Amino acid sequence: MACATLIPIMTDIVLATLNAKYQHAALGLRYLLANMGELRPRTQLLEFVWDQRSTEIAEQLLAQRPLIIGLAVYIWNARETLQLVQVLKAVAPEVIVVLGGPEVSYEQEQQDIVAAADYVIAGPGDLAFAALCRELLAGSRPAQRVIQAEPPPLEQIALPYDEYTDEDVARRLIYVEASRGCPFKCEFCLSALDKTAWPFDLDRFLAAMERLHARGVRHFKFVDRTFNLNVKASRRILQFFLDRLSDDLFLHFEVIPDHLPDGLKELLAQFPPGTLQLEVGIQSFNAEVQQLLSRRQDNAATEENLRWLREHSHAHLHADLIIGLPGEALESFAAGFNRLWAQRPHEIQVGLLKRLRGAPIARHTAEFAMRYDPQPPYTLLANAQLDFATMQRLTRFARYWDMIANSGRFAHALPLLLGDDAFGRFLSLSDWLYATTGQTHRIALPRLFQLLHRALCEVFAVDEEAVMTALARDCAAFGAKGCPDFLHGHLQQVQAAARRTEKGVPARQARHLGE
Repeated sequence: MACATLIPIMTDIVLATLNAKYQHAALGLRYLLANMGELRPRTQLLEFVWDQRSTEIAEQLLAQRPLIIGLAVYIWNARETLQLVQVLKAVAPEVIVVLGGPEVSYEQEQQDIVAAADYVIAGPGDLAFAALCRELLAGSRPAQRVIQAEPPPLEQIALPYDEYTDEDVARRLIYVEASRGCPFKCEFCLSALDKTAWPFDLDRFLAAMERLHARGVRHFKFVDRTFNLNVKASRRILQFFLDRLSDDLFLHFEVIPDHLPDGLKELLAQFPPGTLQLEVGIQSFNAEVQQLLSRRQDNAATEENLRWLREHSHAHLHADLIIGLPGEALESFAAGFNRLWAQRPHEIQVGLLKRLRGAPIARHTAEFAMRYDPQPPYTLLANAQLDFATMQRLTRFARYWDMIANSGRFAHALPLLLGDDAFGRFLSLSDWLYATTGQTHRIALPRLFQLLHRALCEVFAVDEEAVMTALARDCAAFGAKGCPDFLHGHLQQVQAAARRTEKGVPARQARHLGE
């Protein structure tokens, strides 16, 4: 029998992006892939991580022998994607490079990456990318390099969820969205440009979720800007997952902080610990700053809802604040931080203001002397209220807060530090840590325990026995790995007390036994 000749299938189109981490799966590219129509068999999706070498990425892309390469560009990968495009055009100028994504949807004339590429699709590319590919493959080269795409009706868009591979299901975050857009006009956000929020047909969406669940997906990260905007739809989605509760189910939603009607509370309260994370965008508690930036937020209702969620639900609460908003001085941010800390969210994500291309906040640049890093991600360097030195201090504050407070590793030691002025005391700790180490990254865990011990005892004059016991309990909570030698004695006492408690010996009696 003659051997069959294997004819390779030409991959005419490659979709690619540089993700922040391997575990992130690009939802936007999967939308493009799902909507390629008759070009779907001729299209391949490849994903990379932003810190891979541009020459290696280019080699893998060109190995597919594509005619067209589509690249998704975001604020976090803009610099690396520019390097990649420059390599591609240097070694394979005949390959057509098409860019899309929020970073290149605005201010194209100012961007080197736009000048290096062949075409840019500004706006939603769900259908526009496939349409451009049809033209290019037919031999037609549109004269207009920047193609402005309008949002298509959602019913015309094929859902992307069947494009998640088995490897995605097994190893990566699965992003989903029940709606697009946002009705609010917060000027620091690109969603301020949306006219409203548009829901996908809920029956079609839930059918897709059912298919993902049947394939084994248990972690669903919703990217909707306003999950709880439409309470009726939110209830159906929550009930869908309540009907499929399992030990490994995990859901992430971004919610409007001041909109939590009883109909939602009823269902949120039913989720057991470890299954639900709510991202609550506070950004600022300063009413004047909110008004300046067109942000509508009922601060009293926000606090009430945070208290209710903390007391009556098992949701993990991840709350966001932004440093550097126009009109927000250091004292105002400190007051807002303390106000949020008083509600005891599980995490406070302290973000530094970034200038998103196209965001309306640009209108405040001159009045408030907003000075941004010219390189992505365009982080604020200084403004009229916060000079450069202060912004550097706050940058370190945010980093150390993430390392210590948000890590969850120091749940027992942290209350010894923060007291009534959480911001002021942690800023003092931040200043001390930087003066002592000169580092904001790569501080090994045993050394971090040692540093906290020194700071609490020497700088904040906390009773050393209380510090040692709290740090030992923090070690015990995650196992002894990473526990420094100086804590081993207290760690053994904490572990012995825990064993006796498990056997029914009350903790008070354990103390009388000398432990």
